[in-house]
Amino acid sequence: MPTQSDNNTVSIIVNGKAHSAWSRYQIDSDFLVPADAWSVSLGLPEGAFPTGITRGAPVQVKIGADVVMIGRIDRIRRAASKRGLTLSLSGRDNMSILVDCAAPLLTSRQIGLEEVIAQVVRPLGITKIQLNAESSMRNDKISTEPGERAWDLLHRACAGRGLWPWFSPDGTLMIGGPDYTAPPVATLILRQDGKGNNVIQLDDESSEDRSFSELTVLAQGHAHTTKKSKKLAIVDVDNASTATASESDDEDNDDDELDMYTGTAETGMHGLNARAYDPSVTHYRPQIIVCGDAESQEQMNYRARKAMADARLAGYDMTAVVAGHRTSDGRLWEPGQRIHVISDVHGINAVYFLMGREFVGGRQDGVRTTLRLKEDGVWIPDAFPKKKRKRHRKHKNKQQLGIVDVG
Repeated sequence: MPTQSDNNTVSIIVNGKAHSAWSRYQIDSDFLVPADAWSVSLGLPEGAFPTGITRGAPVQVKIGADVVMIGRIDRIRRAASKRGLTLSLSGRDNMSILVDCAAPLLTSRQIGLEEVIAQVVRPLGITKIQLNAESSMRNDKISTEPGERAWDLLHRACAGRGLWPWFSPDGTLMIGGPDYTAPPVATLILRQDGKGNNVIQLDDESSEDRSFSELTVLAQGHAHTTKKSKKLAIVDVDNASTATASESDDEDNDDDELDMYTGTAETGMHGLNARAYDPSVTHYRPQIIVCGDAESQEQMNYRARKAMADARLAGYDMTAVVAGHRTSDGRLWEPGQRIHVISDVHGINAVYFLMGREFVGGRQDGVRTTLRLKEDGVWIPDAFPKKKRKRHRKHKNKQQLGIVDVG
């Protein structure tokens, strides 16, 4: 029967061979950092450097029997001294090639988000993609700027739908956002009387420097050869954390005047804009973002909600340090989980979203995990929007979650 120590053993598998018993290790994963990273070091007092470990070699990082990350070795450092030999390795997950390398040159029209992503990542060796959202949208035009990083193009394509790209532990490129209806995986407790405490340290920080009461996104749109003119208007964007989209009440006889200022789908549009609000900011703090070209007013609404969600997200941070790398039921901590936090010291009793976590261990440091928590339900608000009930609809929605084969 495996012990708790066995469940926390970190192994680096290179060329089918597992290397463990590290004197120190660090494994970091965060939604807001494009590529997850790992580093390990090992002292070899009387041994020799292992063979078969080379830069760029594919690796699999495991904790116990669970895969944490799939990627490649970035750096190898071999040091020799009177005390013996020391081997240090570091690397990142498969997102690293998208962060480091240029995107393939492409120009396409009327292409779906899944097709855009496949054309960007397939030449770089990534073949497993999963759409983790209720729906995607088609792009009228997508093109690569010479020298543009693959990550930047991927991010730009996803931002038009209000989504985010990241890699799952098994090496699948995920496109979408979190499911905030999932139940919390654990409860963190910090009480003054010490009863039931399972947190070593708990910090939280609130700030206003990157938060805004009102955020306006401006853009212009290129001419669409396959679309006809639609009514355009300023859209107020609002939901549980920011403002929900509200349609214009203008009469039909105002359309001509509106087109004169914004243009049409056939000629291009120069007055696209959307506005979002954050009710948690109690005094007037406006911000304007110019995002260049946009496909449609719908895309502007997504961008406004995403920008306001990011601004609100930056206003609060919580950090918890816990022993071990697993929850009480044996699951590894993983970004995307929801966690219930109870602290009478801070006056907190609520559910938070796990944005990132760092595994640290070694002979001197012990085994600990740092959890980086954010306000629940704020990040990527449009991945799984609340479905509106429609009359006269008897059939079920088609399943929108699946693997996209790009091999």
